[in-house]
Amino acid sequence: MIRNLRRTVRRAYRRTVDLSHPARSPLGSAVVNCVLYEDGARHRGACPAEEAVRRVRKSGDGFVWIGLHEPSVEEFAGLAELFGLHPLAVEDAVHAHQRPKLERYDQTLFAVFKTVRYVEHEELTATSEVVDTGELMVFTGSDFVITVRHGMHGSLGPLREALEAEPEQLAKGPAAVLHAIADHVVDDYLAVVDAVQDDLDAVETAVFSEQASRGDAGRVYQLKRELLELKRAVTPLHRPLQTLAAQPLPLIGPEIRPYFRDIADHLSRITEQITSFDALLDSILQAHLAQVTVAQNEDMRKITAWAAIIAVPTMVCGVYGMNFDHMPELRWTYGYPLVVAAMATACFLLHRSFRRNGWL
Repeated sequence: MIRNLRRTVRRAYRRTVDLSHPARSPLGSAVVNCVLYEDGARHRGACPAEEAVRRVRKSGDGFVWIGLHEPSVEEFAGLAELFGLHPLAVEDAVHAHQRPKLERYDQTLFAVFKTVRYVEHEELTATSEVVDTGELMVFTGSDFVITVRHGMHGSLGPLREALEAEPEQLAKGPAAVLHAIADHVVDDYLAVVDAVQDDLDAVETAVFSEQASRGDAGRVYQLKRELLELKRAVTPLHRPLQTLAAQPLPLIGPEIRPYFRDIADHLSRITEQITSFDALLDSILQAHLAQVTVAQNEDMRKITAWAAIIAVPTMVCGVYGMNFDHMPELRWTYGYPLVVAAMATACFLLHRSFRRNGWL
């Protein structure tokens, strides 16, 4: 019941994309948003990228934030030329499938984040999808931020609106946006880890319950595979965050570095949780295999005990079934009842002995 309540709460508070945002572009366009910020305030009205860049560089204040979703090479070529983005970074942003990383190209930082989403399900099965991953690339310059998102989740619309409600934070420039995105991604990690823990508790309870079945091994293995996918998304991000928190970078001022250090600390705790989950799943899997082995041994003992019981009448009947004229008590009137009684007594004593020893 508690797990169902947690799932209901997660569904109720799950972040969604606000399609009523005033700067949303039409569906089908790679550009999700293009906004100019000056002194932490949003410039109202439509603002094409070329005009926004011209205004920012003319005034020497503010920055442009452009959001894209799965752009093609042709769609991204114009922006790459306008902002002078490195071709290698552009290729990574368009084709995706990158590990979390942080690279510096002249005066531009290129960061790659893995976004994760917990896939809701009523019951974990051997084929359940638990974790869905996507990618988020961030180009950060002195007067621009370009975000490229791959996947159907990880929308930055709610994050953008939350930042716009804090003008003093936006006034710190593109570095503040990069921090907010990193914090947003790591917060999603934490939410997914909490949800995975519910599945882990459910599997552990099922494996050690009296109704445990041999099919539980498939559930444990599937959860372990999904946990490995989460680990691949989370663990490599530690080094980029440490770089942002500790090393002097031209775009990351000293007032922003402590915030990245705080995110790195949160990520370390999440990594430790994932590692402990992985170790616990190993223990659960080993315990389940041991339970299966014990059950198989019990089955073999039962089969052996019944085979021993059946062997007694089989042997007696086999002896008396041989075609000899001179057999003991062959012509005696009470020979048959005596033999049947002897077989029943022997079987009863064997059954009683096996039951006493726990074989039956």
